[in-house]
Amino acid sequence: MPGRNPTIIVVGSVNLDLVARVSRLPAPGETVTGAELGRYPGGKGANQALAARRLGADVSLHARVGADANAEEALALLRADGVDLSDCSVDPDAATGVALICVAPSGENQIVVAPGANRTLRPEMLDLPWGDALICQLEVPAETIRKAADDFDGFFCVNLAPAMPVPSEILKRADLIVVNETEAAFYGDLLNEGEALVAVTHGAQGAHLQMGGKELASARPPAVEAVDATGAGDTFTAALTVALVEKQAHQDALAFACAAGACATTKQGAQPSLPYREEVESILITYSPVRTGSNKDSGNENVS
Repeated sequence: MPGRNPTIIVVGSVNLDLVARVSRLPAPGETVTGAELGRYPGGKGANQALAARRLGADVSLHARVGADANAEEALALLRADGVDLSDCSVDPDAATGVALICVAPSGENQIVVAPGANRTLRPEMLDLPWGDALICQLEVPAETIRKAADDFDGFFCVNLAPAMPVPSEILKRADLIVVNETEAAFYGDLLNEGEALVAVTHGAQGAHLQMGGKELASARPPAVEAVDATGAGDTFTAALTVALVEKQAHQDALAFACAAGACATTKQGAQPSLPYREEVESILITYSPVRTGSNKDSGNENVS
């Protein structure tokens, strides 16, 4: 987008992540000891806001935290990188959201979230400014997301995570839907009922972009040494939105998002690992993003 940075609005969650690094993930009912504990800012809304900011967008986050010590810790990196937090409100009666995360040496993780104040971000609290794009996820009430989508006139991306039933109006309003393989299976044909671009991620195997069931582009991530996958999907979502708003071609936008997501796996913690634009552009120079066996078109279409 020549001449100015994209303007991205994020409506979503803020959490403090408590991350236990373990030798292996526990089976149901099993205790695994010997973990190392870390504390990191997180939450899908906050992660996507910070990722978009580090990738070159001007970003405002509309969220809710508790009146507790965890709130400032959860917002610290957003504040440091210049995300606008003027519409991040405080609930005096709820705790800031907390995510309990176990991470194996391979980077695979298990996550349990206690939403806290994220549950109290109500539709009537939203007064969205103008922006090029709106990004939402499913860690705040669905009616709040629906209100945001109804009120916003620009490009609307919804990351359907964690998977749960959502009002059909959200899917019909979306310009971009982002899901992983598990979420894609949960929603099934509902993903293709509207006119949205649908991005499906496949972990280390990459991602594909489709519309109405027709595949438009496919890309694989660069080879990296994965340390922690927490936040990689949020980075992908933010990167793809930024790239599409910048009018990058489908194939280029998907390659950019895959590279950004891969970069986010190379450090511990969700937000400390989120890459800056220079890191992503540097890695894009050195790898071929097209997935083996792809029979897609050239991906030259742009988002209108």
